[in-house]
Amino acid sequence: MHIDIGSLERLIPLRNGRTLAYTEAGNLSSKTVVLHFHGLFTVGDASRTSPAILSKNIHFVMPTLPGWGNTSPPPPSTLYHDCITSDMTALLSHLYPNSNGSGIKLYIGGSSFGTVPAQILYGAPYDKFPFGRCISDVLLCAALSPFRYHKDYTKSMAWPYYVVVGPVSHYIPFNLVTHLVKFMLARQEVTVESAEAGFREHFNKMDKAEREVFASWCEGRGSGPEDMARYLAEHRVKSTSKSWEGFLLMPPLLHSDWGFRPDALDEEHSRPRVLLTASKDDNICPMAYAHYLAANYKNARIRNVHGGHLSMVYQMDDVWAEFLADEQ
Repeated sequence: MHIDIGSLERLIPLRNGRTLAYTEAGNLSSKTVVLHFHGLFTVGDASRTSPAILSKNIHFVMPTLPGWGNTSPPPPSTLYHDCITSDMTALLSHLYPNSNGSGIKLYIGGSSFGTVPAQILYGAPYDKFPFGRCISDVLLCAALSPFRYHKDYTKSMAWPYYVVVGPVSHYIPFNLVTHLVKFMLARQEVTVESAEAGFREHFNKMDKAEREVFASWCEGRGSGPEDMARYLAEHRVKSTSKSWEGFLLMPPLLHSDWGFRPDALDEEHSRPRVLLTASKDDNICPMAYAHYLAANYKNARIRNVHGGHLSMVYQMDDVWAEFLADEQ
């Protein structure tokens, strides 16, 4: 079933004339909250929330990250991690105006690039993100590690990513590599149809076993792989319809300070459990990144999954069920 995200999306005004877009699902009055962040070239969309979440007394919230879709880029001279803590404090205060930074049970999650803002909130000082004290658990699916501290991050990196987000883009000044990639992508005039063809090509590269699992998952959702390709393509186009700033921010962010060191968090910050998912066949977010995080976060464990980078799409029902096992 196709649902127009525009009919679900909410916009809230922020300081400096900025706007934050988000969608939500589940029990909107519940004080058990799952705040989940999307990956690259998409937007926050709760229209296809997992049954594993909807079956529980949970308020599911998916914001659109800065510079993507209808969410404004960070203000000039504002660090990304400060923008995330400020925006998410504003969002949660908007949803729970009487909370004063407490009174809710908060689960933080992210997929692929979305694991970066999820980790930023997990490690943020409580004066910058008061709701950090409410965090119960953290879910990092196909996680990225902080390249500033993960010195061996290039060892498992595929060549295209070595150029776009690795040392090549990092050491060439003025973010020139990212601007060049953006220029090349923007010239292609991506349409829903062309993006859909690209996703179908990616699906065709799955091995037989993975294609069968993916098709079965789609069928259980009342759709097919073609519908999923269309859904992802629409989000791809929407994500850069107003700005490419989200993409341009990404490589510098991966090399920047996220506001904390993973191996230096205090006991209170280390209290939430961290569940990482990783696949040996993921060439975008290699398993080595999850192993680095598991070795440096004091309360973390890894769940191995089968398939490539998109396996998180069709395996998320099981992951959510495990992650939220303590909830009714």
